[in-house]
Parts: sequence; structure tokens; C-alpha cells
Amino acid sequence: MDGEEIIRLAKEGDIARIEELLRQVHGVHAGLRPDLFIAGMQKYDKAQLSDIIEDKNAPVFVYEENGCAEGYVFCRILRETAPSKTKIITLYIDDLCVDENVRSRGIGRKLFDYVCEFAKSIGAYNVTLHVYGGNERAEMFYKSMGLLPQYTALEKIL
Repeated sequence: MDGEEIIRLAKEGDIARIEELLRQVHGVHAGLRPDLFIAGMQKYDKAQLSDIIEDKNAPVFVYEENGCAEGYVFCRILRETAPSKTKIITLYIDDLCVDENVRSRGIGRKLFDYVCEFAKSIGAYNVTLHVYGGNERAEMFYKSMGLLPQYTALEKIL
């Protein structure tokens, strides 16, 4: 790493680059589950991204290197309200992406570590996320970050 790197909250000016990265992630999901994901699409459109960036309960952090956003992590702050459960705060990682051209350089780890520190700073009890079955690369990455199964979601396709 020769240049300047920072992790910061996303801003409106990041939307075009985030869209590029969203399409990369969606392509992975469409390859794994074409029954659920339409190839060539992305998870959020410009208007949705703008709303998310403004939502204090849905922080989006961007990894920037030499002025270019090379990765992001979408988060949601969840507060348990069920009367039968403890009132914890969970930081849910909705999406984490590192540009396919710069993967395996530790950027994903930096984003994940940053999110964990942010979660601690807001008093979160845990950090959670979902990985689609068959996405072994993501599963191996998250296991290397110390994540363990919280529960198993199962399906039967009819």
C-alpha cells in the first residue's frame, strides 16, 4: 500500500462508484442463486442509496485509497424490542464488497475491523451477517474474522 487510505462514511458523491461495486456483488449472488437474483442488476438504485446514506441507523462506510473508493460495507443498527429477549444492539452487515481488482490485499479485513470498532463505540453486543450457501470465499473470509454460526436458515425449493 503506497498511497493514502481512509475509511469514512459514504457521501452522495460516492453513489456512482458504490453502484459499480453493488453490481459486482450482485453478479456473485446471481451466479450462485439465479433463481433469486436477476443477472445485470444491483441491490439498490440511486434514490435508495441516497436515502440509505442519510439514514443514521444504516451507516455505509467506504474504504478509499488514493481518492478512489475500493470497497464499502453497508450496516444496519438493530435494537431488539421483543419482550422475551434481552435488549441488545446488533450491528448487522447488510453488504460488504471490495472491488474485484484489488481483492486479497486486506481491504475486507480493514473494513470488517472498522465496523467492529464502530459497533463497540455504539454499545453493540454483536456483529451479524448472512452468507448465501455456496459462497465459500465469503464464508471462509468471515470465519477467518472470527464469526461463528448464530443460527442456520434452511429452505426447501418447491
